[in-house]
Amino acid sequence: MVRVLVVAFLVVPVIEIAVIVQVGSWIGVLPTVALLLLESLLGAYLLKREGRRAWVALRETLANGVMPDVALLDAALVVVGGTLLLTPGFVTDIVGFACVLPFTRPAIRRLVTRLIVRQVGSTRLIHNRRVDGL
Repeated sequence: MVRVLVVAFLVVPVIEIAVIVQVGSWIGVLPTVALLLLESLLGAYLLKREGRRAWVALRETLANGVMPDVALLDAALVVVGGTLLLTPGFVTDIVGFACVLPFTRPAIRRLVTRLIVRQVGSTRLIHNRRVDGL
């Protein structure tokens, strides 16, 4: 968990600044700022649209009495992606668009599901070892 926080708060901002500076040197300062603003506006629009869709899907799934695993994960991905899109930077925008766009979200969902299953599996192993050792 500490590694994730170090990456999130130290490495990502440094990478973002480097990419923004590089893009600024390629296309100029004003076009870079305009592109960042355009991405944020597009991200806000997508967050609103896909957030509504995810909310409706979650409510329908719950109303049908079905476990809302996919709908819940989609809603979480839209929230995370929207937050990344509202954060200035090109790298976070790429990840944010991947989380929010309906045609890339399934791949991100599969990746997150694998990570969760792997984490839960390793947690169970650790827990079982502790129980067995008592």
